[in-house]
Amino acid sequence: MIEIKGIIPPILTPMNEDESLNLEELRNQVNRQIEAGVHGIFCFGTNGECYILSDKEKQKILEVTIDEAKGRVPVYAGTGCVGTKDTIRMSLMAKEVGADILSIICPYFAAASQDEIYEHFKAVAEAVDLPIVVYNIPARTGVNIAPATIAKLAKIDNIIGAKDSSGNFDNMLQYIELSKNENFNVLSGNDSLILWNLLAGGVGGIAGIANIYPKTMVSLYETFVMGDVDRAKEIQDSIRNIRNNFKYGNPNTIVKKAVNLLGYPVGPCRAPFNYICQEGIEAIKKTLEQDTANSMR
Repeated sequence: MIEIKGIIPPILTPMNEDESLNLEELRNQVNRQIEAGVHGIFCFGTNGECYILSDKEKQKILEVTIDEAKGRVPVYAGTGCVGTKDTIRMSLMAKEVGADILSIICPYFAAASQDEIYEHFKAVAEAVDLPIVVYNIPARTGVNIAPATIAKLAKIDNIIGAKDSSGNFDNMLQYIELSKNENFNVLSGNDSLILWNLLAGGVGGIAGIANIYPKTMVSLYETFVMGDVDRAKEIQDSIRNIRNNFKYGNPNTIVKKAVNLLGYPVGPCRAPFNYICQEGIEAIKKTLEQDTANSMR
């Protein structure tokens, strides 16, 4: 069983100006992340623009990432779809290609009941023999996976963790408390709560900001593990400035713009989710300059 822990970037999907995939730069970003010390790579999460990629593109991105990672870190694949059959189909594809772990978002658009959510994940777990991390992001799915449902899912052998992006610390805390007797680990999907996740008994975070500052995010985890909580808190607080720029657009759009401004040709987000006003661009530039002066990296 692969251990879930640490900082796992939901790696962005580099694109050319015509919005086609830039697989050469994807390889570069995979190496950049691994060289910074990350503990896994997560393909086509929100920051990877999962919502606007075709099935064939997802397979190609996963193939390239696995090939470039070369077993140095586990590769997570986001295979969740609206329907159970499609989720199983995409999960089987990920297994065939060589993914190590599945990250499966809660069914979305039509509001699922907690019983339906449980049966959905149970069916996928029975159909696909890979470790599964349940992905809770109610702002995007319209439904929160209740802690009691997580407690039930944690009893299924190959459902081994949850990523909570609710931004509600009490929700994440209950995930940790109610699954502590199982072989189950909880990750923060909100970068601002990673340290608090660790302090509460969680194991780290799937951190979008790692696309911008991979070494900083890794140092947050490593510093905590070494027992220097005060320094870890300073590092946690240091990402607040860049996160404050999220008010200018979709967080993944802001992240991708920042990575471009750092000199990496990761290209635009796909339309229509690609607009940042000039004020926002200038604010991101200023933040990056200030962070560079403060040794953010």
